[in-house]
Amino acid sequence: MSTLNPTRKVSRRQELREDKVVTFYARVLNIFENNRQAVIGAGAAVLAVILLAMGWNWYQGNRNDQALSEMAEAVSLYEAESFQAALDGDVSFLGFMDIVDSYGGTDSGNLARFYAADALFRTGDLEGALEMFESYSKGNDYIGASAFAGEAAIHETQGNHERAGDLYMRAANVYSSEITSPMYLSNAARAYTSAGEFGDAIDALEMIEGDYPDSQAARSVEYKLAKLNAGS
Repeated sequence: MSTLNPTRKVSRRQELREDKVVTFYARVLNIFENNRQAVIGAGAAVLAVILLAMGWNWYQGNRNDQALSEMAEAVSLYEAESFQAALDGDVSFLGFMDIVDSYGGTDSGNLARFYAADALFRTGDLEGALEMFESYSKGNDYIGASAFAGEAAIHETQGNHERAGDLYMRAANVYSSEITSPMYLSNAARAYTSAGEFGDAIDALEMIEGDYPDSQAARSVEYKLAKLNAGS
């Protein structure tokens, strides 16, 4: 999806990767040299593993910081609703797609994957958005729930209503919130109804009624339940 100049993109990645690899191994060798006598001893193998782990943790932490720094301009464009520009980047900064490609294994790179998914969705690239939402490593938090809901919205748009209902339910349950959970449960009920899964739709509405009785979504639950019970 990125439209970065190919020559600039390759050279920038090469510079980033070569610098990181050289720095990583230099760090490990420095630790090794400073502990040469211990390494020669009986605990050489264990110490070598520890040293490599220390070096790897340092390397990953450094990459995560770099990814976060690289992402700042793309986030600013995203917040200004310049979604395509945030995805693509230009000669002065990396867009979300290139950050995912270069730093996808870091926490910051994973966050860029979520931003990319939402930006792709907003620009109408549903398949690209779905791929990014699915590959995003989800936690039991607000963003994780939002990613499940994003997947659900795409499946619902594509007519996969039962799958959408299941994903809306996951979004509602992975992170319990008085604000978002009732909305996701209501969306699940709608998707299940479209799929003809009336029992699942009723279950979702009853969860709103039981767990979130003061929510805005609860105001219409009684009517929707009556309608479903009359039609099922």
